[in-house]
Formats: sequence, C-alpha cells, structure tokens
Amino acid sequence: MAPQHASPYNPSSRLFGNPLYVDVEAVPEFAECEPARRAVVNAGFQEKLKWLREGELVGYRVSFAAKREVMELLYRCFRDRHRGRGDERDGAFAAYLASGGESLRRHALFEAIAEKLHGDGVAGAGDWHGWPAELRDVNGPAVAAFAAAHAERVELHSYLQWQFDSQLDAAAERADALGLGVGLLQDLAIGINPGGSESWSDRSLYAAGASIGAPPDTYNTAGQNWGLPPLIPERLRDTAYTPFIATLRRNMRAAGALRIDHAMGLLRLYWIPAGAGSDSGAYVRYPFDDLLAILALESQRNRCMVIGEDLGTVPDEARAGLGRIGSLSSRPLYFAQGSDGEFMAPSAYPREAVVSVGTHDLATLKGFWVGADIDAREALSPLPLPEDRYAHNVERTGQRRRLLQALQREGLLPPGIDPYHAAHGSWSPELGVAVQRYLARAPAKIQLVAMEDILGQVEQVNLPGTVDERPNWRRKLARDLEDWPEDATVRAMVEAVGAER
Repeated sequence: MAPQHASPYNPSSRLFGNPLYVDVEAVPEFAECEPARRAVVNAGFQEKLKWLREGELVGYRVSFAAKREVMELLYRCFRDRHRGRGDERDGAFAAYLASGGESLRRHALFEAIAEKLHGDGVAGAGDWHGWPAELRDVNGPAVAAFAAAHAERVELHSYLQWQFDSQLDAAAERADALGLGVGLLQDLAIGINPGGSESWSDRSLYAAGASIGAPPDTYNTAGQNWGLPPLIPERLRDTAYTPFIATLRRNMRAAGALRIDHAMGLLRLYWIPAGAGSDSGAYVRYPFDDLLAILALESQRNRCMVIGEDLGTVPDEARAGLGRIGSLSSRPLYFAQGSDGEFMAPSAYPREAVVSVGTHDLATLKGFWVGADIDAREALSPLPLPEDRYAHNVERTGQRRRLLQALQREGLLPPGIDPYHAAHGSWSPELGVAVQRYLARAPAKIQLVAMEDILGQVEQVNLPGTVDERPNWRRKLARDLEDWPEDATVRAMVEAVGAER
C-alpha cells in the first residue's frame, strides 16, 4: 500500500482495487463486530474523522490509517465468527479466493510483504525494487517461506479485495435497478507503477530500462515522462495476450462503459530510455489489430461500451481502428475548434462519441474562463517575456468570445451578456449551465459532466507534468455527495441537461 500515490494513473495493479475506497460501515461484519463499532465512536477516532472532513485536501495517509484500523478489527471478527465454519460468509469468501486464483494470491502476498517491511522500518517498502534481494523473486523460496509464516496477513489483504469487489458489484447492481442506461463508467490506466504488485508478480512482461510518456507538444513543450514501465510487445504475444485479457475483464466486470486512457497506446507507445529526457524517446509499435479484436470481443462478452481517449497526437490509423470496432471517441469542447478558431456546432459532433467540457487533465470550465490554468502554468514555469503572457491572454480572450458567440447561435446565451464586450473573464453559474446545454444538444451517445464544473470550482484535478508541485488528485469537491440530491445548483444542472438530452 502506498496511500501517498494519489493518482489513479499510477496504480500498483490494474487487476485489483484500492481498499481505501471501501465503505467500512457497509461491510457485513461491521454490524456484528463490537470492537469495530467501539473504535469508530471513540473520541480520538472521531476527532481524526473531523480533521479529515474539514481539511481542504484529501488526507490520504490519515484516511488510510483510520480505515485500516477498523478493517483489521472487521477481519478478525470474520475469522472468529465465520472462517472455516462452512457458513454462507465463509463459503462466499472461499469462492472469491478460488475465482481470484494465483493473481489474487500474489497481489495479497505483495501487500503483506510491503506491510511487514514498512513495519520493520524499511524506507520505500511499497516499491519492491528496494526489498531484500531474496524477496524480489515471486517464485523464490524466501517468498514461499514468507507466505507460509504470514498466512493470516496474506489472507487479510485478500479479504480487503473481497470487500472492495463486493461493494463495487453492489454499486453496479444499484445503478441497474435505478434504470441507469450506462451504469458505472470505469477508467483503465495506460500503465502501472514500476514498483507495484503487478510488475512484481511477473517482471518479464515489462521493459525495465524504459518508461512511457509523450513527446513535446503545444501543452507540454518539454514532453512528458509518466514513469510507467511499458509492456514488451513480443512478451505480450508470447503469453497469447493473457495479461491484456485479464486486465480488460477485471475492469469491465462491473462497468457499463470503460474509458481506455491514452487509447493510441494500443497502436504505439512513446518509450523513453532510463535517464534520458522526455524529448529523447521513440515510438514502439504494438500488435494493434490483435489488441483491437480482443477489446471488441471482451466488450461484447462483458456487455461493456468502450471509450477511447483519442486526444493529443493521434495517428489516423489508431482513430480509424478504434472507430472500426465501435469505440466511442472522446470529444472535449476545448478541442472542438476549427482552423478558424470557431467552436464546433452541437449538430456537428459525431454520434459515436463522448462529449464533455474538458478532462481531468484540463482546466475546469470556470478555471478556463478566468485563466486559472494559465496562471498555474506560469507559476511553475514563468514565461521568458511579458509579451508571451500577453499573447496567452489575448488568445484566451478570443476563445471566450467565440464560445459566447457559439452559445448565441444556439439561442443559449444567458440574458444580459454581450459576446463582444463580456469576454474579459467574468463568470456566472448561468453561463456554466448554458455551456452544458450546448454540449447536451450534440448527438453523441454519452455526455460527461464534471462535478467541478457543476459546482463552479476553479482548480483542475490534475496538472500534467507535475507531481508534488501541485496537490493533484487531492482536491475535494465543494459539496458533499450526500448533499447533492437537495442542492439547487446540482438539480438545476441535472434538469437542464436532461431536458436537452
């Protein structure tokens, strides 16, 4: 476990979930576990919860520690009351262990080893590269001996995965019962953490001397190095694509739609040699046709739509291939501008698409309007000349004006706004609703509406190219989930978009 790794695009494994998202009080053992209930109502624990809830940012480390304390007690109650007794709960867990097989055992074993080393004071215990040499070999005798000596700790981590999957399944069933057309939308990361459980479980699949990223472009002039190890194409073929199939099945199992991050990675990935700059990489091709065929097959088997994140530098071959199998294309408003800078009319969007204002890597709508993304980038890397900042501001003013004109053409411009004199960055909630209604008129099959845009938040979720420089993936929403149904702003947006769709 490495709770400080907040990014969902740097997972220890794409085959297993993060128990940090488990609702502790919804675990069946909670109702019958007096020690766990006492721990939760304890004054010190409640003070910790108060700090977590009132904090400006998500406190992942503290939250992880608090939940782990209670989950340990719940697991102990499960062992005392059910394990080995042949009752319904014991049978369900046994069935889960059987279905998870060797991959679940290895993931749980990785977590148990990392936990033990962390407790022993080993720095960076969440990265297997820093483990004692004998524990780096998943098939070695030292790992087998550890598994035998710490069987209960290994089982604890399987139990945590059981709770995660059970609650995910329950959420999917609830969505289906409510008649939601798509249900849950899952997101598949392009890679894995190099020191996590998935790479430890089978090191032979990954190129240890390289990482994937993106070459320099307009948004990141120095390029990007994501620090994720690339799959070796030949090894993927040698395994008859078993790892790819397993990843798809795992991420589609409770989903009505799966977004493939950096979908052009099915065709090629930008490999950067270890120690080299992001501008020194090269593209490596993958067996595109085979991967597309598998993706289409698993989509049908799992009754799960596929959304390809086809943004940035996308070869025509990749976009054509994704379209050929019926993958939906990603169409953010920010990118939907013609060569003349005019925004695409709603009717011009394709049907086989997902429309949205932006993505988690782009400015929120309000942030875009007031230029917060420009300010954030300049704070990290000041522009060399004052006129450069002026040019950025002039460009953004033109974009705001053209967006207002696009709203006007659709009859959606809020009263009192003049598109020729109101493009200086002033913002109103009515403007946010108008933009979402604009996109809702598109024939695209799916529209995504970010809660940050509904709530009028300025800071974006993630600023690409940064890790510790910004609190990426740690920002809270302005209002609690439980308050959304009665929130006037949320209801107004839902009703407006629903009427247009």
